[in-house]
Amino acid sequence: MTLVSAPELVELLASDASVSVLDVRWTLAEPDGHAAYLAGHVPGAVYVDLESDLSDHAVSGRGRHPLPAGIDLQAALRRWGVDDGDTVVVYDDWNRAGSSRAWWVLRAAGLADVRILDGGWAAWRAAGGPVQTGVSEVGEGTVTVRHADLYSGGLPTLTSGDAAELGSTGVLLDARAPERFRGEVEPVDPVAGHIPGAVNLPSTSILREDGAFADREQLAALFRARGTDGTVTAGAYCGSGVTAAVLVAAAAVADVPLALFPGSWSQWSSDSANPVETGAGAS
Repeated sequence: MTLVSAPELVELLASDASVSVLDVRWTLAEPDGHAAYLAGHVPGAVYVDLESDLSDHAVSGRGRHPLPAGIDLQAALRRWGVDDGDTVVVYDDWNRAGSSRAWWVLRAAGLADVRILDGGWAAWRAAGGPVQTGVSEVGEGTVTVRHADLYSGGLPTLTSGDAAELGSTGVLLDARAPERFRGEVEPVDPVAGHIPGAVNLPSTSILREDGAFADREQLAALFRARGTDGTVTAGAYCGSGVTAAVLVAAAAVADVPLALFPGSWSQWSSDSANPVETGAGAS
């Protein structure tokens, strides 16, 4: 199970189930969501910093948000109070980016039951969920991370070479906004454009107006329209591996296998030997 609704989370928290809730508020414009967390969060939720907890910026050559090492992630998970066997619920307040990154990282680390709060913080408030302010106090967790290297962990990943091959022989989805995909603008990385052969499927296009994921049938149709139906090898990338995780999560809902290129465009475009394509392509 990939998603949990706000009413379902209310029931989970009221039950005897062992549940850990992680607040992963993050946006490109405001990567530090701690102030928003302090102002109000799901009761018992612990704030997770995507930049420092779900990325390792000491790693070079792997894009703007390199994956954390398993041992560092394990220490963070224990600090957040996560035990082995917990149901871990992650949420954010912007386009499911932070929660999908957390979902992907934790699943790649080997955690079995990680769920994204469908619709995020807005859905929790709309459902009348209770709100806690300040910091949630939690005890030390006991969880064990099963994969030391998340690049070869519990979920499939792509290297630059794999991404290049998929662009010509499989399906490679670019989760960025259309204008970035076409190379008309590039607000973050040094080169504009996309990986040759990639197809544009913006991560926001798989969300409903209220920020919840489209239903399973709609998601399956969106992936089929981009040539991804489970019969061909497929992968996804974005600017730095964050919003592409939204596509991977959506693909999981639709039972479509989809690998992630963690370094994404930030890694690809940093190597001048890599070709760059502009325009609408096959999208």
